[in-house]
This record gives sequence, structure tokens and C-alpha cells, in this order.
Amino acid sequence: MKLKIILFMSILIIPVLSSKAQSLSGAVYYLSRYIASDRFKTLKQNVNDVDLVDTLYLRALKYENNDYSEALLALTFTTLPFNRMPLHLPVFGAQINLRLPSVNESLFLEKNKELPSQIFFDSPQNPFGDKDKVAHFFGNAFLSYNITFFNISKFMGILVELFETSFKVGGGLDNRDLITNYIGEFFGKALNINKNLLPSQSFNLYLLLRGFIKIN
Repeated sequence: MKLKIILFMSILIIPVLSSKAQSLSGAVYYLSRYIASDRFKTLKQNVNDVDLVDTLYLRALKYENNDYSEALLALTFTTLPFNRMPLHLPVFGAQINLRLPSVNESLFLEKNKELPSQIFFDSPQNPFGDKDKVAHFFGNAFLSYNITFFNISKFMGILVELFETSFKVGGGLDNRDLITNYIGEFFGKALNINKNLLPSQSFNLYLLLRGFIKIN
């Protein structure tokens, strides 16, 4: 649920925080091609999925010439395992599928197959695993990196309630999503202090937070 709110907000503020829409599309295409490449598939056979997330992050930074905001935004949309967001309009009783920045369908499907999925010790042992958590992580990191003058978690909590009431966005938020959101938020804030941090270092917080938050 919260991820969909983040995506909606990101689409609204892309003109402000991203230098140009074409830049985002180019980055998403470049990163998607890389994830679907034979090189990445070979890499998957030799390193764990947490290291793969670090690799994608460093690749995005290099592509964006160390523009951290642009890299986090591009990674958010690249790692999404879906490319449309359903919105239920309350007045008309209709549903529209909001198209998200993505790539053509064949590349999208191929990229989805290769997305890192085993990023936590309790990631589901199936082909999908925690693929959606990677986008949760980068989406929250993007917002907290750019918006540092108030508590982003409290703001997002209020926004989720308002948006859910008004537009009835589908989907649910479980506690593992919530933990991932906190970790992403921490990473984005920490990047403002230390640009040398890697996502894997924030992932270490998952075990600690899991001990405080009951898993559904």
C-alpha cells in the first residue's frame, strides 16, 4: 500500500526532483537491460542477492554521474515488479490503471525474472521471494534523501490515510513491508551524511527491527 503512495508522490514530484522525464526513462531502460543481461545472470550465480542490490545501486550511481536522487528514483521504478497502478475513483466508481515509468513488455518480464528476491533471512523461498521489497527500499530511500526537513514516516502515514480514503488504492501493507520502509528511510537519510554507504549495510537493520515488530 505505502509503496503505491510513494509511486504516486514520485510521479507528481518528478518534474521538481528529476532533471527531466527523459532522463528517468533512459535510466530505467538502461538498468532493466542490465538486469536482463547475460552478465547479470552470470553474476547471480556467484554472489548473493544482497550483493546484487549493491551492484545495481552502484551501477545506477555510475549511470547518473553520482546524482544520488536520480539514482534512487531510477532504481525505484526499475525494481518494481509491476508497471501499472490501479486507482479506484470514488466519485465515478471507476478504476483506472496509472501507467508507471517502465520499459516494453518483453524486457519488463525478462527483467522481473532476474530481480533480486532473497534479500532477508526470512525471504519466502519461492521464485518471487521479496522482489517487491527492493522497490519498497529504494522508494523510501528516495523520499527520505530528498525530504529531510520533517519526519517522512509520520508524513507518509497521514498521506496514506488520506489517499486511501479518497482513492481507495488497492493492496495491503504487511509488517515486513513496514520494516523494509524503515530501512529504506534510514538509508536515504544516512546518505545525506555519508555518501559511501551501501544498501547492504542498511539491510543489517532488518534482523533488529524484526525483533520489535510482530510479523503477520
